[in-house]
Order: sequence, then structure tokens, then C-alpha cells
Amino acid sequence: MRPYSWFIFILCLVMAGCSPIQETVSLPSSGLKVLAAESFLADIVQNVVGNRAQVDSLVPAGLDPHAFEPTPQDIVRITNCDVIVLNGGGLEGWAQNVFENLQGNQLVLEASKGLTSRQPVKETADLQDDHEGDPHFWLDPNLVVYYVENIRDGFIQVDPAGENEYRQNAKTYIEQLKELDAWIQTQVNQIPLGRRLLVTNHESFGYFADRYGFRVVGAVIPSVSTGASPSAQQMAELITQIRVSGAPAIFLETGANPQLANQISAETGVKVVTNLSTHSIPPDTDFGSGYIAMMKSNVAAIVSALK
Repeated sequence: MRPYSWFIFILCLVMAGCSPIQETVSLPSSGLKVLAAESFLADIVQNVVGNRAQVDSLVPAGLDPHAFEPTPQDIVRITNCDVIVLNGGGLEGWAQNVFENLQGNQLVLEASKGLTSRQPVKETADLQDDHEGDPHFWLDPNLVVYYVENIRDGFIQVDPAGENEYRQNAKTYIEQLKELDAWIQTQVNQIPLGRRLLVTNHESFGYFADRYGFRVVGAVIPSVSTGASPSAQQMAELITQIRVSGAPAIFLETGANPQLANQISAETGVKVVTNLSTHSIPPDTDFGSGYIAMMKSNVAAIVSALK
């Protein structure tokens, strides 16, 4: 090889070694603008759509979806999206008025479509006035399988080119949900049967209790919505139920006002466990982030308090 050829060869090697590495950015391939009402739901949807869309959540993190009212900016976001995914079951009380007055071609998917709402089981006749169905299906991961199937089928309808990807993503995530269910059961088995007693801020853990063998003793707010207020008689009834049942703890969700729970704790001596995440995914947990990590974090807190 001639001297100048060696020079060119070495120069090429040096230039190649100094060139910056170009990162490949995975962009959404369907072009769909997707909104999910709550952050836990956005994570579930993202697992199904994969790289075909970026999913944003409508309700701000940490805000109670029962109390959410969309702002004008939120209405613009809804108007500009192609797909919006709701939990359904009555969780999004704002949705009916919004979509009745909305002029758009959005596909509205109801993740819980086909599921039958659970009617809360009351411990006393005094609390039988609330006939709302329970929308908290997602606290049983087996019911989230139905969410995934509904989401998969909806996106295949609006983006048939992505059918294979949606089906494969859904299959993979359903397997993860089944693994989560088995993990929860293993953790719950650490709690003696007589201590599997739940007192919560409001009636949100019914599906969870049904699946994993807990008894719901009562709730500080005797409603599936956080918008209700307990009467003095209802508070007295709950205190009695806690004493009779021997429930060792009251579980509060992130953002819940602890005042009433602390009053009950002072009367009964039970501890108050705070910061369970049910409606909104925390930014990070010991198990990572996302819906599955949220569920594991909640279960770890419940098991720790009851075992």
C-alpha cells in the first residue's frame, strides 16, 4: 500500500472514532393523539399501544378523579385528540356533559366496558343509602385483563395497520397482570385470615377484597366517591365496627384528608396508614413506576400493617 493510502486509511479510522454516536429515537408510528383520563389508565394503555402512540393522562397526577372538572385547556386537549380512554363505571362524572357538547370525531373507549359494577356491602342498615356501583375495577388485576382487551380491540379499529403489534403487546401485558395476581396472592398469604380486614378512606377496595379474601369493615367516607361526607351516626357506626371486628388499621389514599381518620384512630387505638396510591400513579416506588408497581407498593403497605 502506498504511503498516502496509509495516511487516508488512518485518517478515516480517526474520523470514525471521533464521530458522535447517533441515538435512534423511537417515534410514535401511528400518528394518533391519545389521552387517557387517569394516570394509572394511561400506563395500561401505553403498554397496549407500545411505540405506535404516546399516551398522555388528562387528570393531573395526585388529583382525585372523583373531584376532577376539566378546564378550558383540558377541553382543547380532548378536542384535539384522536382517542380518549375512560375508566367508565361512573368514575368520570364529568364525561357525559363534556362529550354531549363536544364537536369532534374522537374515538371514546371505555376500558371497563362489559364489567358489572359491584354494589358495596354495608355492615349496617344505616349505610344502605348509597346505591352507586363501584368503578374501582382496576384494583383487581384480573379485571384489568378486560381493560386490556377492550383497549386492544379499540385501537385495532382505529389503526388496523397496527393490529399485530396491539395483539402482541396486549398478550405480553396480560401475562404480566397474571404474574402480578399470583404475586399479590403470595404476599397476602402472610396475613392471618382473621386479620384480613380493611378500613379505607372511601369504598375503593371492594374488588381487591373480593379477589384476595379480605373483609371490608367499613370506610371513613361511606361511598364509592370521595365527594360524600359521613354523618355523626355513620362515624359512630364505623367506630363500633372497628372495635367489634378488631381491624388493626385505617388505610388512606394519597391526597386524602386524614382528619376524620385521625379522630377514629384516637377513639379506637388503630393506626392510620397513609399514601396508598389508587387513582394516580406515584412518580416512583420501591417497585418502579407504572400501574403494576403501584399495585405492588399498595400490597406491601397493606401486608406490613396487617400481618
